[in-house]
Amino acid sequence: MNPFHYIASITHTKKDLMVDEDAEKAYSPFMINRGLSYFSDTVLLANEMNRAAHIDHRMQYDFLRTAIRSRKRFSKWAKKTTPAKIEVIKEYYGYSDAKAQSVEDLISDDDIKAMKSVLSQGGKKR
Repeated sequence: MNPFHYIASITHTKKDLMVDEDAEKAYSPFMINRGLSYFSDTVLLANEMNRAAHIDHRMQYDFLRTAIRSRKRFSKWAKKTTPAKIEVIKEYYGYSDAKAQSVEDLISDDDIKAMKSVLSQGGKKR
């Protein structure tokens, strides 16, 4: 079981997926609430479950499954984007994300252009 199965069960199929202890342990309230927060008609219910995080997983699941109207919903999950400047610094120096972000202010735009020219491997320009 992954969070997407639970979200589909809550929002569309209404089929009870919590049939045993393992299914209840696989339920991740944070991920379910995050997935429901992308829709305007379920964001408030997801917020209520965030506020009532002390309630056990079965009760949260049952509440959401019965309170949310059945409808097919789809949205892309937001993903973290890394600026191009950080990518160049990481590739040139071999730094991690955190280290590249910490030295970003120390490197000028001219230095970035010089790094790009050194790293250039030919092909189409980006």
